[in-house]
Amino acid sequence: MAEPIEAMAFTRISVDPGRCGGVPCIRDLRIPVATVVSLVAEGQTHDEIIHEFPELELGDIREALRFAAEAVRERELPLLSRSS
Repeated sequence: MAEPIEAMAFTRISVDPGRCGGVPCIRDLRIPVATVVSLVAEGQTHDEIIHEFPELELGDIREALRFAAEAVRERELPLLSRSS
């Protein structure tokens, strides 16, 4: 039987209902995790992202990706097959 996955600690992600509509952001910078993940998905390098958002650190980008991975790990997402 598989070992249970321990909860991950996200020290660089903040969620504040009064800020950015409560979406997860990098620290308290008002930069949504989704924005950072989207930039990576579009092919931007970590250096390019930090150049665009100089207040970010490499650890922020890495944690945003870990957070996104964990957010979808336990969810069933509706995906269309290519034959549909």
